[in-house]
Amino acid sequence: MKTQSIVSIDNLSKQEILDLLRDAEWFEQHPNHKILDGKVIATLFFEPSTRTRLSFETAVNRLGGRVIGFSDPAATSTSKGETLKDTIKMVSNYVDLIIMRHYLEGAAQYATEVTEVPVINAGDGAHQHPSQTMLDLYSIYKTQGRLDDITVTMVGDLKYGRTVHSLLQALSHFRVKFRFIACDELRMPREFISFCEQHGIDYEETTEFSPATISDTDILYMTRVQRERFADLSEYERVKDLYNLNNAMLAGTRENLRILHPLPRVNEIHVDVDDNPKAYYFQQAKNGLFARQAMICKCLGINPKDAASK
Repeated sequence: MKTQSIVSIDNLSKQEILDLLRDAEWFEQHPNHKILDGKVIATLFFEPSTRTRLSFETAVNRLGGRVIGFSDPAATSTSKGETLKDTIKMVSNYVDLIIMRHYLEGAAQYATEVTEVPVINAGDGAHQHPSQTMLDLYSIYKTQGRLDDITVTMVGDLKYGRTVHSLLQALSHFRVKFRFIACDELRMPREFISFCEQHGIDYEETTEFSPATISDTDILYMTRVQRERFADLSEYERVKDLYNLNNAMLAGTRENLRILHPLPRVNEIHVDVDDNPKAYYFQQAKNGLFARQAMICKCLGINPKDAASK
């Protein structure tokens, strides 16, 4: 049985991404199995989380596995000074898979270097969030029927937003046009602009967020300006309300437009958008269960359809 860690979306080839999407589609129709019977999964969350942690734990429970771990590092030996290395090596003695969120970029990669147990990165600082990327891809595929020949507009915090960075890299396998809407302080980092240029990806940048800039969009990906990423809170206060979406702005948009958001939202999407059929962010969060079930099975070397038929 071959195991595999998923630290970055770069760990997955285009074919592996497509295989995971097919498995997620299968899990949506068959969410409850005993595929993980006898398996123990650790969820180590060194940073607060609601949707990611709960959907991963639900995924394990619906597949018949067991979950151990923590959501508050203050209640663990890390509060006594235990190193990340020692924590990972200790937990590895008990489990078949580690799912980990950490506030430091590179923490998940480091974890793979000190254990033989596969690791899924559930978010590391402003770096990567591959499971969010897979549920985003599944949401795009479900709503558009394809991943090629679409326009994706990303709005808000493109500097610190690990979800937009991972999604950009994943969609580089497909024919996608990007529009990046952000103020200068939160614009897409130069390394990802260079990535677009090196891979021949069609993109444009603008600071303007108006009905005109989203009229030809298929996927509108809104993001929260993340207060926790700012060392200077006065800078956060200055930029937090620059890009807000309301229902009136959607009047002239495409019928197939769907609005995504990694959640939680603050005020970047007005509540009057929630009842618009183009709002998809709550369904998007639900899709996380199926995408994460697929990822867990891949990391453990389990073919879900074969395992379910036994």
